[in-house]
Amino acid sequence: MKFEINHPFRYTAEHIIRLFLPHVKLEETPALTADGMASLVRFTPERVIPEGAFLSARLVAGETNMFEERFLPGATPEYGNMRDECERLLAVCLFEVLCEYFGHRPQWGVVTGVRPAKLFRRMCLAGGEQYASRHFAENMLVSEKKINVLRDVGALEDKIVESGGEGAFSLYVAIPFCPTRCAYCSFVSQSVQQSKKLIPEYISLLCKELEHTADTANKLGLHLRTVYVGGGTPTAISPADLKTVTDTIARRFDLAGTMEYTIEAGRPDTLSDEMLRVLKDSGCTRISINPQTLNDDVLRRMGRAHTAQQAIDAFHRARAIGLDNINMDLITGLPHDSEESFGQTLDSIIELSPESVTVHTLAIKRSSEFNFLQRENGDNHLLSAHNNQNGMPAAQLAATQLGMAHSRLKQAGYGPYYLYRQSKTVGNLENTGFSRPGYECAYNVFIMDETHTILGCGASAVTKLRRPSGQFIERIFNYKYPFEYVSRFDEILRRKERILEFYAEV
Repeated sequence: MKFEINHPFRYTAEHIIRLFLPHVKLEETPALTADGMASLVRFTPERVIPEGAFLSARLVAGETNMFEERFLPGATPEYGNMRDECERLLAVCLFEVLCEYFGHRPQWGVVTGVRPAKLFRRMCLAGGEQYASRHFAENMLVSEKKINVLRDVGALEDKIVESGGEGAFSLYVAIPFCPTRCAYCSFVSQSVQQSKKLIPEYISLLCKELEHTADTANKLGLHLRTVYVGGGTPTAISPADLKTVTDTIARRFDLAGTMEYTIEAGRPDTLSDEMLRVLKDSGCTRISINPQTLNDDVLRRMGRAHTAQQAIDAFHRARAIGLDNINMDLITGLPHDSEESFGQTLDSIIELSPESVTVHTLAIKRSSEFNFLQRENGDNHLLSAHNNQNGMPAAQLAATQLGMAHSRLKQAGYGPYYLYRQSKTVGNLENTGFSRPGYECAYNVFIMDETHTILGCGASAVTKLRRPSGQFIERIFNYKYPFEYVSRFDEILRRKERILEFYAEV
């Protein structure tokens, strides 16, 4: 695909194009041509009049030539204080042209951010819910269905955010190892087999970082509200190694005032009886068992080394041992899944009755196996990220599956409590957490809303320092890969000295 952008808003233009053509190579050309398909987004100085300026987008594909235009009062070629509105209107022009050409209207319109629920809540505080809804519908072209979800999420997020309290923080602990790498995965995680020799030293240094972090939090008088041990798959390491980590957390942090303590137990094939006992005895109050689907063929194709029955059995064994707050993750838009198959997965999950269900939309990231296969197959057809059993375009299938999740989970007593978006998701859709009343995961809300400080430990963990007043966030990054974490650990502790400096400044 060739395109010309005659304005400084390249990122936004590319984002809008990728809503419709997520896997094509975007090639910039100095002039609009009719060779293949091209899009033109242009701020046109020759169309400036004393009252303002006309902004336009044009699409040329063979003999098709489509044009969309918007007028912005007061705008000039220099943009000035109209820059944000120029960017929005140019996005609207391009979006409308592409919607008409492809006959498909993405439900999030021209929204590009990861945290639409946070923006919606902020606008509600500024002008009320009607004002926020009108802005999302009229200015950002978001569908009524998605605005209704934002309303539901916002109501629950408000309550959770208020529960954080002054001087609160959350602890994130990264254990970036997995039994195998899933075909959709782009996280910084390594297989246990590959990293076997590295794990003991990694665990030892992780505990040192946890001790250092606890000392820092105590010096600052911060109060721990939530703990989240994520991955990778924390339960992919040995029960003894995980116990070493959880014992360190219990010994060095005051868990008495925490709202929740989550450990991801994502892969059912890692949940031996011994591992479940470690989880039960660790002090954690919430675990996550993540089958992603209960279709054995889809599991096999995505590189999961377990069956649907193993996931169900793991859930029952977790219940039997006394773990009474369990989340389960699902993914919409998976290759070779179907509307019927996803519906069967949903029904089975609802029958298990976990306390919460998180429904992700497949995101085909650059470093994932799915993306490699996509490029290798050369499949750039509209919205067809991969094959599925009924031949439905991938975006349409994912949207249908997500709609099924909303309706069936709502009927079963679950409501959406947090929502976020990722780049390169099929159909530009979202990830949504559903829970029964009282079982919302506060950590998920805190990190998405950026409500308070998050102190991160482990490879790829990010510490987010939030000023007590205002929205300012400062980030401290740990090294991404376990071997970097081990070899440059002293530098990580040096970076963490910034935490004390930050709080001294504020």
